[in-house]
Amino acid sequence: MRKAAPFALLLVLAGCGDTYTPGPLYQATSADCSTPVDADTFELPRGITVAATTVLPQPVDGGMEIGVNYMLPRGTQVHFATSHFQVTQPKGPLIENATVLSVYQRATNSKPEMVEIVNGVPLVLFAVATSDDTQFRYRLVIKDKMPKRFDLTPPDVIIGGKRYVSRTFTYRWFEDKKAFGMCH
Repeated sequence: MRKAAPFALLLVLAGCGDTYTPGPLYQATSADCSTPVDADTFELPRGITVAATTVLPQPVDGGMEIGVNYMLPRGTQVHFATSHFQVTQPKGPLIENATVLSVYQRATNSKPEMVEIVNGVPLVLFAVATSDDTQFRYRLVIKDKMPKRFDLTPPDVIIGGKRYVSRTFTYRWFEDKKAFGMCH
């Protein structure tokens, strides 16, 4: 019995692991992605979320701005596995890497503060200890003229030493609105 006790303890500890099951990694749920949405949120482990917003047109011909928000509960952190927010053909090749215009962080109980940008993307986000949640908002600009449909994929993240893939957010041109928008 004594020889089996350490083995039993290992089995019990192994059963206490991460129970995270990701939602769909690709936002579009239909072939034509015909349902417009204003924003979409994807849950990561430890209560961390990433959300993308709809498109804001830029005065530059063909350019647009998209917001990507990370919400981190107190005591959590996110490491980016890469430093690019990729804009691609639907499930296809790279069109361009979005340019980070600005990043700000805001404890949900305080005012926003600008965060220094190092090579375009701060590679580690730390939740503050003085608030239940900390928001990091990335303002991204896409400079090129986009096809009628495209994808935006934030960097993979490392949480608790394990790498996780983020959701690919889908955008398309809505003829009735004469504008790009996020879609399902």
